[in-house]
Amino acid sequence: MEEKKTSFIHIISRIISDFFNPLVSLVIYFVYFSIQNYNFKEALTHFLPILLITILPVIIWIVWNVKTGRYTNMDVSNRVQRKTLYIFIAVCIISYLAFNYIKNGFIDFVMLFILILLFALQFSNLYIKSSMHTAFNVFVAALFFAFDLKIGFVWLSIAALVGITRIILKRHTVKEVFMGAGIAVLVSFIYLYCNNKYQRNDLPTEVIPLETTIK
Repeated sequence: MEEKKTSFIHIISRIISDFFNPLVSLVIYFVYFSIQNYNFKEALTHFLPILLITILPVIIWIVWNVKTGRYTNMDVSNRVQRKTLYIFIAVCIISYLAFNYIKNGFIDFVMLFILILLFALQFSNLYIKSSMHTAFNVFVAALFFAFDLKIGFVWLSIAALVGITRIILKRHTVKEVFMGAGIAVLVSFIYLYCNNKYQRNDLPTEVIPLETTIK
C-alpha cells in the first residue's frame, strides 16, 4: 500500500517537474507578456527571435547530448555535465542580446537578467549544484510580479512546488533547492528594483535603452 502511494507521488512530481522546467516556464511568460502588450504581428516579431536564437537551440543541444550519451538525462542533473550546458545557454543569450540591439537599438532587460541569473548559477555550480528548475521559476515569478501581482504569487507557489518535486525525485538535495531559490531571489530583487527605477512609459517592461545602463 505504501509503495503505491510513493509511486503516485513520484509520478505527479515528475509531471510537475517536467512541465515547469526552465524553458517551458520562460516560454509561458514570454507568450503571456506578448499577448498582453502586443498585437499578433508585434508578438511574433518579439517572440520569434527569442525562440529561434535561444529556446530552440538549447532544446536541440540538450536532446542531442542526451542521445549521444554526453548528458545523462534531459534535466542535465549531473553537476559536471552542466558546465557545457551553462556555456551553451550563455552563448545563445548573448547572441540574442547582440541581435536584438543591432536590430532594435535597445537591450532586452529580461534576457539580460536571465544571463545574470545563469552566470550566478554557473558560479554556484563550482561549489554546489543549485536547482535550475527552482531558480528559474522563482525568477519567472518576479517577471510576473513586475506587471501582475496575482500571477506573480501564483507562480511563486509553483516555484515552491517545483522545488519540492526536485527533492522528491532526488534530483537535488534540500540544500541545493534552497541555494537555487536564494540565488534567484537575489537576482529577482535586483531585477525588480532596476525595472522600477528605469521603466519608461513609452517602453515595454522587458527593455531598457542602452544609454540608461551607462549613466
